[in-house]
Amino acid sequence: MRCLADTHILLWFLMAPNRIPPRIMAAIEEAEAVYVSGVTFWEISLKFSLGKLTLEGVTPDELPDYAERAGLRIREASTGLFATFHRLPQIGHRDPFDRLLIHCAIQEHLTLLSADSAFADYRPYGLKLIDD
Repeated sequence: MRCLADTHILLWFLMAPNRIPPRIMAAIEEAEAVYVSGVTFWEISLKFSLGKLTLEGVTPDELPDYAERAGLRIREASTGLFATFHRLPQIGHRDPFDRLLIHCAIQEHLTLLSADSAFADYRPYGLKLIDD
């Protein structure tokens, strides 16, 4: 199984692994590969710069290296992914970063790892999800 970690899962994995729900941690341990989207690092950097996110002892600049050293793989979002984003129905979930990760997981046949219960609304559209 190839997985895509959402922003919370990435931050918890790197800084507070005990916060990751057991089901999701088991998927991480069993996965062939766990990816993190470049979009996730953009979200972290943006929220950090706006004061909406604090990081203990690390800056957003360091997170991609930390992620790779922890065995995660960085996956850059393609132009095609951005261009087809409009196809993802707007149901319930409004956060553009989360919606882009959902779209990425569907389009690239990845299993999304998230503790966000709102993601489940996208299962009928092809989202494979391991949640809390």
